[in-house]
Amino acid sequence: MSGTNAAARAFANVPLDAPPDTARGTSPDTATDTAAGTDRRPLAARFALFAECLLAGVWLLLAALALVTALPAFAAACGHLRRHLDAEQAGWREFAAEWAAAVRTGWRFSLLWWAALALLAFDLRVVSSGLLPGGPAVAAVGATAAVAAVAVVVAGLRTAAAWRPGDDWARTGRAAARRTLRTEPGGSLLLAGGLAVVVVAAWMLPPLAAPALGCLAACAVAAERRYGRT
Repeated sequence: MSGTNAAARAFANVPLDAPPDTARGTSPDTATDTAAGTDRRPLAARFALFAECLLAGVWLLLAALALVTALPAFAAACGHLRRHLDAEQAGWREFAAEWAAAVRTGWRFSLLWWAALALLAFDLRVVSSGLLPGGPAVAAVGATAAVAAVAVVVAGLRTAAAWRPGDDWARTGRAAARRTLRTEPGGSLLLAGGLAVVVVAAWMLPPLAAPALGCLAACAVAAERRYGRT
């Protein structure tokens, strides 16, 4: 009887909301390990996010075919991934609506971004042609232009990732430029690495450009959330 009473008292001390394994006397660590070994939901969630990245990459590529719509398309792709992560409605209608709003307010900013890239590409072309005298000095100018081109690309992508419907693109761009160069260079390096992966993937197999762009959008969202701009 004493053993029965002791067992009853031990069971009475178990909280009502305790896991069944704890109520039966199994240690919490064992119950946690069992759940970790059988629960597939975290893995499924990670695959779901990867699938959304692939889908967002296809939409991004199609929406950016006009080139001047590249940054608005990237902003819409980042918005789609944010909505998915926040468990909000995330479908092609929401993507299209955000893309249209971004194009309507951001095409001028996107055009200036392309113009800056074209100017830097022209500088690199002239420097690499070998027609200019100067030797090491010209090589240094070329390296500076290459670094500046990468910085402009990353700043543009961070601007698109930080933009929200109703935001001013110029103000968002200035804040993104500060994060790119001064306050949060780690996220910029992360994006630069993602950009290199996109270039290599597209060079090796062009159809890989679409999913790689979706992963780059996820990289931009991660960089902004790392900084605290959710």
